[in-house]
Amino acid sequence: MPYYSFLSAFLTLSSIVNVQGWIWECYSGSCVREHSIDESFNKSQVFPSVEICRLVCGSNGPIWPKPSLYEATDKALIFVNAKNAVIHFSTSTEAESNFLREVESYFMEAVNKMTEQQNCQRTQYKLVISLNSKTPSLHLNWMTEEKYDLHITTDEDTKTLRVRITGETVFGVRHGVESLLQLIELFEDNEQTCFISQRGVNITDQPYYRHRGLLIDSGRNFLSVETIKRNIDGMALSKMNVLHWHLTDTQSFPFVSARLPNMSIYGAYSGAQTYSAYQITDLIQYAKVRGIRIIPEIDGPAHAGSGWQWGPEASLGNLVVCYNQQPYRSYCIQPPCGQMNPANQNLYFVLQNLYADLIDLWTESDVFHMGGDEVYTPCWNSTEEIVNYLRGNRSEEAFLNLWAEYQEKALNAFDIANHYKNSSVILWTSSLTDPSHIEQYLPKDRYIIQTWVPTSDTLPEELLNLGYKLIISTKDSWYLDHGFWGTTTYYTWRKVYDNKILTSPSVLGGEVCMWGELVDDNNIESRAWPRAAAAAERLWSNPSTPSTAASSRFFAHTDRLIKKGIKASPVVPGFCSVSEADCATYL
Repeated sequence: MPYYSFLSAFLTLSSIVNVQGWIWECYSGSCVREHSIDESFNKSQVFPSVEICRLVCGSNGPIWPKPSLYEATDKALIFVNAKNAVIHFSTSTEAESNFLREVESYFMEAVNKMTEQQNCQRTQYKLVISLNSKTPSLHLNWMTEEKYDLHITTDEDTKTLRVRITGETVFGVRHGVESLLQLIELFEDNEQTCFISQRGVNITDQPYYRHRGLLIDSGRNFLSVETIKRNIDGMALSKMNVLHWHLTDTQSFPFVSARLPNMSIYGAYSGAQTYSAYQITDLIQYAKVRGIRIIPEIDGPAHAGSGWQWGPEASLGNLVVCYNQQPYRSYCIQPPCGQMNPANQNLYFVLQNLYADLIDLWTESDVFHMGGDEVYTPCWNSTEEIVNYLRGNRSEEAFLNLWAEYQEKALNAFDIANHYKNSSVILWTSSLTDPSHIEQYLPKDRYIIQTWVPTSDTLPEELLNLGYKLIISTKDSWYLDHGFWGTTTYYTWRKVYDNKILTSPSVLGGEVCMWGELVDDNNIESRAWPRAAAAAERLWSNPSTPSTAASSRFFAHTDRLIKKGIKASPVVPGFCSVSEADCATYL
């Protein structure tokens, strides 16, 4: 089996490889596993672990998602003293300095988590890291520049590995630090634990799409703060930048509203299954340090039941109708039924206060998700109060106009609470967003439409042609809850990866959706990960090559997720994860 000529430049492993076991060779861009019991084996041409082999094997390196430009200028491996890294950064504001200190802590925490041991006896190179942000802005939105450059060079005179990371913003710097962590691996042998890195690397990188999201749902089943943070960790490792938090639904209302405490008192599963202002603020900051913003969703006018029942007791009338009505399939999608009551003007007063609570917590946000899907006309049509409000007009057009009236008044309530800042609002596709009349109801300068239709549906193209901005959640590729209920199909990581979305400038990006009916703290991570990471590369890199070309890096990234503490599901047998050449087309 021929060897690459550059292997002779690698770290000489002759004194540290236990040849009576598995070894790895880089062959045709893949790490190939072999077994050796021959003491005379030329050990300078092999690697003692698949992780170390992956550092240098292949033209794209080990980085996930795939960088825009990756160049290994010196593939020789050296031992590096990562636990004693010296990190420098120059900043122009205290806020920028504080953020980069958080990034520094993130790096050191990740390195320390890789191993508790500090017993490397090898000659180690000092690790000196320079972080530089070109602009001091800490605002994270769709206009934030996330580009970064990463350069690794070796100074032989001082035995120093120098890393320079420059970002357009601190968030670009953060992404560069994430890539640096993927360029450092553990070497363990003879009760020693050392870190290994390449001598020279150049990376120039930036995302293709501005919105790279994961939806989680805490309305159907409660998710602990710790579980949400682990999902945020997975997103950070994969350079995703939006956590879409479907915070409430008809089943429960876990958000503790300062102005409307009855919402969670009546709607939470229990007092312990709620999110306080402190917890939410902590999550927002935790996510931001990882380059992620959280967009909250309070769905309406449908998907509203539990938590809204207290209106009559407060002399506000029925805020929702059809609550827990049976048979539920005649009035809604899932039990308990519930739909907001647009005939009750007190509803908009309640919404204004609820939006004000969210704005108090999401102080830097310029976007809010109002849901807006799966409104059932039969619910409103069976409610005397609403039929009287419509003066007996039960036509389809009358109910559509009522829905549009609700949306206009809900937007006005949001604008009042938000002091008329003209923030963007996201809505799911529905009959209200039908291209034949959407322009009549939803101004395109305010609304962003999130599509959830199959690949074959032309709706996204039609909405684009009308001038709307889109977020795409392809229903038959990116709905990660599918395959566990009804006649839905499970989508493998390859299916997720190979789902190409529209590339118009008006397509902000996309989201994979982990709806919560059948997930909770016990299984959400294994359902979402590593498949969400497959979508992350699609949204960051928009690769022209298929998933089969990404297998090696994807297996390596799955290992990273697991080492981070994320309960990612295996996508292949263990054999394939360390012998990818034998399993390139498996599953």
